Amino acid sequence: MNDEMLTRCEEVMRKVCEDFGAELKEFNGETDHVHLLVHYPPKVALASLVNSLKGVSSRRLRAEFTGRGNRAIMHGRFWSPSYFAGSCGGAPLQAVKDYIAQQKRPD
Repeated sequence: MNDEMLTRCEEVMRKVCEDFGAELKEFNGETDHVHLLVHYPPKVALASLVNSLKGVSSRRLRAEFTGRGNRAIMHGRFWSPSYFAGSCGGAPLQAVKDYIAQQKRPD
């Protein structure tokens, strides 16, 4: 992904979070993955939120950026089926935000 695709991905994911009553606090990405800091209510199942984030963004980005992704690498998938989620309840929120903001975003 490039900067333009990541910017659109952030917009899409921000809207998905809002639909779940969650807030996308920080977003950044690299050519092959994204980092999100999301504050979501306890009633929201994390797997459901992630599924929607990946599904909606995949459909929108494929439609809007046809031919930009290398489908052969991911066997036709836009996102990997896996994800990492960590709790940051004990870490200073600003430290997590800074980490995400400092990722090397492609041009």
